[in-house]
Parts: sequence; C-alpha cells; structure tokens
Amino acid sequence: MEVSYNKLWKLMIDKGMPNKSDLRKVTGIGTNTLAKLSKNQAVSMEVLMKICSSLDCDISDICEFKQEKLTEDNK
Repeated sequence: MEVSYNKLWKLMIDKGMPNKSDLRKVTGIGTNTLAKLSKNQAVSMEVLMKICSSLDCDISDICEFKQEKLTEDNK
C-alpha cells in the first residue's frame, strides 16, 4: 500500500502556504521528515498529528492510502 500526501500540498496552497518549508516552520518537523513527505514515504503518526494540529484539519485532509494495482507479474 502506498501513501500520497497530495492532499497536504493542496491544503497548504489553499491556506496560503505555497512553500514546503512553511510547513516545517509551523509544525517544527525536521528537514528529513519533510523530505519523506515530499517523496510520499511513510512518516510517524506523531508527525501527522502535528501537521493536523497546525493546519487545523483531519488526517483524511492531508493524506490518502492507495492500493497497489496487481499486474500479471505481481500475481
């Protein structure tokens, strides 16, 4: 299963935060964590809670899980 943070980036733009570094400033997350978010990699629940608290939103507003599609090679 893959995670996507595209909703987070859209929400940030909607809230007038066009730069990803703005997220780091308001949440206090580290640069490595921001890099993981940018690469759609898993981060801790604590990080997701910090983001939700800082942006006044729910976890479903910032990420979604995508089921991997099975191909003939994956069966």
